[in-house]
This record gives sequence, C-alpha cells and structure tokens, in this order.
Amino acid sequence: MLREKTVFGPIHSRRLGNSLGINLLPEEGKICNFDCIYCECGWNSDGRDDTRLPSAEKVRTELEAALRRCVADGTPIDSITFSGDGEPTLNPEFVTIIDDTLRLRDQFYPSAEVSVLTNATRIDQPAIAAALRRVDNAIMKIDAPTNELAAIINRPVAGYDVAHIVESLKAFDGQFILQTCMLRCCDYDSTQPAVLDGWMDIVRTLRPRRIMVYTINRATPRQDLEKLTPDTMRRLVQPLIDEGFNIDIYG
Repeated sequence: MLREKTVFGPIHSRRLGNSLGINLLPEEGKICNFDCIYCECGWNSDGRDDTRLPSAEKVRTELEAALRRCVADGTPIDSITFSGDGEPTLNPEFVTIIDDTLRLRDQFYPSAEVSVLTNATRIDQPAIAAALRRVDNAIMKIDAPTNELAAIINRPVAGYDVAHIVESLKAFDGQFILQTCMLRCCDYDSTQPAVLDGWMDIVRTLRPRRIMVYTINRATPRQDLEKLTPDTMRRLVQPLIDEGFNIDIYG
C-alpha cells in the first residue's frame, strides 16, 4: 500500500514529469468513494485507521515550505499534483485549497502546472466543477462505459452512474483530460468490445483535449490483474488516434 504525507516529492511521474504531490486525504489511511481493483493505495478497508483530513491551513503551510525549499535547492517542478490516498475532492476544503495552491504556484513556480487526479464523481457540484476549471489539468477518470463494468473495476459507492458523469463532463466543453486504466483479469478485459466500444463512444461524445491511457505499474490489491503492453493499448485506441484525438499511452 502506498501512503503519502500531505505534501510529498517531487517525484518523477510518468504522466506529469517532475511532480510535487499534495494528498488531501489521511497520511496513514485512505478515503475514497471508489475501491478500484488496481489502486496502488490498496483496498479502502486497508486504510480505515486514520480518518484525519488535512486542513486548508496545513496544506497551505506545508506547500509553501516545500516550494521555498525546492526554489532554494534549484529543484525543477513541472506539476503540483493533487493525488494521494483517495479522492481529493472529498476534502471539504478542496475549493479553498485549490485557490491557495494557484496563488502559491504563481508566486514560486509560475511555469508549473496545477493538476488534479479525480474520479469525477463530484463534478456535479458547482463549486467543485468551478475549482477544477481553474486548474491547468483537470484529469478525470472514466475506466468503464457502463455501471455494471464500473462495479467490477472501480467498485464505486452506491449511486455512481456513468451516464450522469458523462452528462456532467459535457459542461467542460472538452477542456479536461480523460484518464483511463486498461487491464485484463478473469471478469474484466479492457480489450473486449463490451468495454472498448462503449468507452470510445464516450470519448467521441466528450471530446476531451487530451486522453491518458495507462495500465498498472505497481502492486495492486487484487492479485490476478494483467497489465497491457503499450503496443496493445495503442492498437486498441488507434481508431481514435486516426480520428484526431490526442492520446498519450503509458505502459
């Protein structure tokens, strides 16, 4: 299980370069409204001992200290990235924290981007959606095209509805990054038409400015998962590439 401090790194991210991370969830636990079979933080049940969420003040203080240290050390930062041990938008001070982060970015690393990795479950809340529109990279997850398939790979809380997420994402007019994990196991297979065709239809509906297709890269809580090769993923998404979609593939 991966556990992160409130501000961590910078670390090299295969998708975002030299990334200074921000974890808005517990430092020794996990809080998420998904329980993905591939999550590098483990199952939600593995992280219930710590439920303390960092305040906006704590994030602001630690982020400023980290940015000052990086400037003094001459450390480059490509992205200030909200990821960590669960879904960042579940922190009740998410909007304030985004505003503070943008201000500190402009002060210390104006060329760095601010990125948020989110499962998009709370973008129907106007304040959350507005905050995500203010960052450089709102990286929204859709792995599966139907509720039935999402129940296998993402194991979301009750009430999750793919169609509702897609409808909410339409309001972004394509100004977001779609992230999708592709893998294979006994009851889920990203290479099969039941998954792939519906997902491509969602891409064509939403027309995101960029798409990140990736596969598992670390230990996963479920043991029977098979990663896909970059060549396989490229073959799967080639029809979308041919249609002009901007797709990055990470093996």
